[in-house]
Amino acid sequence: MDVNNTLAPSEKLSSIVVKGMQEKKASDIVVMDLRKVKNAIADFFVVCSGSSDTQLDAIADAVDEEVHKILDQNPWHQEGKANKEWMLLDYVDVVAHIFKKDKRDFYAIENLWGDAEITEIEDIS
Repeated sequence: MDVNNTLAPSEKLSSIVVKGMQEKKASDIVVMDLRKVKNAIADFFVVCSGSSDTQLDAIADAVDEEVHKILDQNPWHQEGKANKEWMLLDYVDVVAHIFKKDKRDFYAIENLWGDAEITEIEDIS
């Protein structure tokens, strides 16, 4: 995704989150556009999978670093760093969800927000 100044702030933030995820080889990245979904709690969810505790930590750290470096913004709220199954970085308008693969299947967040416009991001090899 191209990060440029023509994007709306939440779109730009979501593309920076994707970039951070890609840097640590997150898999199955999807961007869920919730702006037209009634009662949505954010503009975008960015969801990805990781295969180990170490990778989940690395993905979360890379997302945090990219967003801070480019937008000088820190997460408003974070969850899941201790259990390493589902980590969440909440930037208010954009929420990053970093799942261990089996937990992502279990929670099926994409199905919970079925009205969202979903963009799948191609994995980088």
